Amino acid sequence: MGSGGSAVPKGARRVWARYRCAMLCLLASVLWTTAVQAQTLRWSSKGDPLTMDPHSQNELLTNNLNGQVYESLVNRDRQLAIVPVLAISWQQSDPLHWRFKLRPNVRFHDGTPFTADDVVFSVLRARDSASDIKAYAQAMGEPRRVDALTVDFALKQVNPIFLQHLSTVSIMSRSWAEKNGAAKPIDYRSRQEGYAALHANGTGPYTLVLRQPDVKTVYRRYPGWWGRFEGNVQEVVYSPIKSDATRIAALISGEIDFVLDPSPQDTARLRKTPSVKLIEGPENRIVFIGMDQGRDQLRYSSVKDRNPFKDLRVRRALYQAIDIETIRSRLMRGQALPTGGITPSPLGAYNDAALESRLPFDLPAAKQAMVEAGYPQGFDVTLDCPNNRYINDEKICQALAVMWAKIGVRLRVNAMPSSTYFPKLQRLDTSMYLLGWGGSITDAETTLTPLLRTRSEGGIGSWNFGQIADARLDGLAAASSREADLAKREQLIKAALRQQKDQVLMLPLHRQVVPWGARQNVDVVHRADNWVEFAWIRIR
Repeated sequence: MGSGGSAVPKGARRVWARYRCAMLCLLASVLWTTAVQAQTLRWSSKGDPLTMDPHSQNELLTNNLNGQVYESLVNRDRQLAIVPVLAISWQQSDPLHWRFKLRPNVRFHDGTPFTADDVVFSVLRARDSASDIKAYAQAMGEPRRVDALTVDFALKQVNPIFLQHLSTVSIMSRSWAEKNGAAKPIDYRSRQEGYAALHANGTGPYTLVLRQPDVKTVYRRYPGWWGRFEGNVQEVVYSPIKSDATRIAALISGEIDFVLDPSPQDTARLRKTPSVKLIEGPENRIVFIGMDQGRDQLRYSSVKDRNPFKDLRVRRALYQAIDIETIRSRLMRGQALPTGGITPSPLGAYNDAALESRLPFDLPAAKQAMVEAGYPQGFDVTLDCPNNRYINDEKICQALAVMWAKIGVRLRVNAMPSSTYFPKLQRLDTSMYLLGWGGSITDAETTLTPLLRTRSEGGIGSWNFGQIADARLDGLAAASSREADLAKREQLIKAALRQQKDQVLMLPLHRQVVPWGARQNVDVVHRADNWVEFAWIRIR
């Protein structure tokens, strides 16, 4: 042995080296896992998408999630302005003809190239009778392939909001759809099942990895996307949580990162919670009550041999018995904008104060109107209501039951999940219902044609579940749909909305104010159409 200091035995050195290597590997593993978790967005709301078929249902959450996989020729930026997506340019040669140049070198998630054939196929598919956006697709006219990257549209009549309609039609792969028996949209009303209900193949920034209805839906970033990611989210896990309390507890505990719809009752608590933040803004969405005005006898009422909702006096009485300030201040905690308008945004009515004003809350007048209509003792009726779609939807229906009982209208509130609720309404199996209507398009066309016009071919009146049939409104709305002169069109739209208001065809309540809840390290962009764009989200 030499004269230097004591030597470390070789065995000990080997043990130390192995220990150090193990610790470094463990540290690397922890850092890698943390990085991956930091790029996984776990989010929730109380509802669940209805289907993965992008043409089957026109419902916001469904459209939002499908819109991460599927793209349209044009779409919306942060301020809801139209921007090019799968189309890079377009021109209108005359009022009835449009030509679009398509984006080159785009591939669907299964690797097949995107071409004009897919555009023509998708527009025709969206016009099918089972499609819930057929009214919009019909208004786009006839699509025709010019070459692999050029498409023409020939319109039958002038369409003043052609580009806005174009943004509603998702582009599907023709070969994928035909290969998987999905050439036609799934008929959601009849509970039809099909491959496209649980699977997807688009050109968008995220691919659908897993779909478990009412449990979990998982997305993963598509590395071959043509666009530019502004955020850093690699994976998205969406899990519906119906209970408001459970959903908020999961956000505060860090179990989830983002909540689309905290209840008004929880917003004050969230403002005081250091680990989370609120992102607030009004939504382009009107919440209203619809009434069956088509049948001679209501399906779900104590009144026989006649329909009380056909009487303007009854409709007006119900309107004037709504204490809208109590709903706004106590139930919604200020997270609502009461209105007498019926468009999702005041812009749809050109900010006309007269069209936005409400009938006054007046119980004596409401009671008198019920007497004059021949219902001094009132009547029983069922109000269908979703319990997981709009903010406080079931509670709003329960509040109306208390208010209307004061004029003798006794409600049975029939609350149900949206997956049951929407097919019920689409079968016209309702006497009275609560509905929300909105989205990125603020023009009145997308209120008048699907919501208020008489039900007919081509999707006209497809969401007119009260079977309203008002000849004057029909004529004004139809004329506004094809009027190119902006000043004339404004007058037609205002007249149609005034007719709805004068005849009290629907009972408007309020426009939603939507707060989003997020962990402090999650940055999201709050759009006025309540749309969550995954590619814009950054997790710090």
